[in-house]
Amino acid sequence: MRPVLLIDFGSTNTKVTAIDLDEEKLLGTAAAFTTIFTDINEGLQNAVKLLEEKTGKLDFVERYACSSAAGGLKMVTSGLVPELTAEAAKMASLGAGAKIMKVYSFNMTEDDAEEIEQIKPDILLLVGGTDGGNSACILSNAQVVAGIKGDFPVIIAGNRNAARQCQRIIGDSHKTYICDNVMPKFGKINIEPTQNQIRDIFLENIISAKGLTTAAGLVSGIVNPTPAAVLAGIKLLAEGTENEPGIGELLAVDVGGATTDVYTICDGLPTRGNTVFKGLPEPYAKRTVEGDIGMRYSIHGIVEAAGVKKIAQLSGLSEERVTQMVDHLAEHTDEVPTDEEWEALDFALAGMAIDTAVERHAGYLEEVFTVMGSSYMQMGKDLSNVRQVVVTGGSLIHTKRTDEIAAHALLNPEKPLSLRPSRSNILVDRSYIIAAMGLLSEHYPDTALRIMKKELENMGMVVSDASAEESTKSSFVPVMDFECHSGRIGH
Repeated sequence: MRPVLLIDFGSTNTKVTAIDLDEEKLLGTAAAFTTIFTDINEGLQNAVKLLEEKTGKLDFVERYACSSAAGGLKMVTSGLVPELTAEAAKMASLGAGAKIMKVYSFNMTEDDAEEIEQIKPDILLLVGGTDGGNSACILSNAQVVAGIKGDFPVIIAGNRNAARQCQRIIGDSHKTYICDNVMPKFGKINIEPTQNQIRDIFLENIISAKGLTTAAGLVSGIVNPTPAAVLAGIKLLAEGTENEPGIGELLAVDVGGATTDVYTICDGLPTRGNTVFKGLPEPYAKRTVEGDIGMRYSIHGIVEAAGVKKIAQLSGLSEERVTQMVDHLAEHTDEVPTDEEWEALDFALAGMAIDTAVERHAGYLEEVFTVMGSSYMQMGKDLSNVRQVVVTGGSLIHTKRTDEIAAHALLNPEKPLSLRPSRSNILVDRSYIIAAMGLLSEHYPDTALRIMKKELENMGMVVSDASAEESTKSSFVPVMDFECHSGRIGH
């Protein structure tokens, strides 16, 4: 046996996962309260103790970790046009595992500067202009950034003709890093260099700021942002390795207490005739974060997005009772469902969290009329042919109605121009291992992939009631993509 410990230092809980490299299997998982404000190692030791109550004493040969503790990797970005360079900056930040606190467009103001001081970001990303294009905006914003108080680094990834001047303007007020332009030409994005720089800064500077320095000595490699580890795991699951095939294009949703994260691994190009793509090209591996959609801390955001009437309809509760219960959960964020009434509410909230988050992540069509007749403009990714949906989060893994909740990721008949999947196989990460496998994939990708294939629970194919092929939502059809072994994915 060669056991490896994989650690996720979360803002609330420190989660640990043990796997055996030799047998390529999951040994166990456990979680304990994150002691970020005292000694983070206490929470880690408590989690390991709980783990070894299940597995017995383990002599770990390697340890790897990721972290979203103390708020995760907080970033603000500043660009020129909202739909162009500012959007490219947002893509770069989210793909690197950051939590976007604010996106600024055009010229920043004194009020913006004061707001950033209050946000206290870990990193500020300054972009704007194509190479050789507009430089006035990014130079003006560099002047504003230079006057902002706070000990945060600045990544300059805009018009290359103005990058060095921006660096001189900011001077010694903040440490600066220059990267390739996130949008060197109109309509072309280049976000990978910036994402690599964000990760390097996280590793070099932010570990100590988050109180993780002492933990760094206990692990073989520390520390990636947790969302970046999740994205790495999901990308591996979709693409596979040279030795092990992946499962193909997929959509993944993680419903948390404060946010709902959505990931897609697909090109998302138009699949329908008479359709033209509009806007920036979408990243093949895309992550979005809905900061107003969460099961507890952002519970009112779900209700505001879906409407109390819809929550009442799904839960079978009265609107008045829904309002009372939601207000209670907003004040008592650590409560879990204790009876059928509370379970019904969580079912409705989780379904609407997925519905809202996937709706925002997916692309959509706009009908336009020309002399040749009607045609369509596509904005964002076309997910209509994605056939794998992976879901996780406490509200999905601790319920018997996972498939019904996950079905809300599919096409909603009330929004026919949304480019969401019409039918997909539902896979559930009940053991919360995707982030751990993302960590493991940096060193043992084949093993990480095979463990995910074994452990993800296969719920079968679910068809949207908006699909022309089937008429009943949550109806099941034979699974063609995988052979099913005891509810797990075979290969």
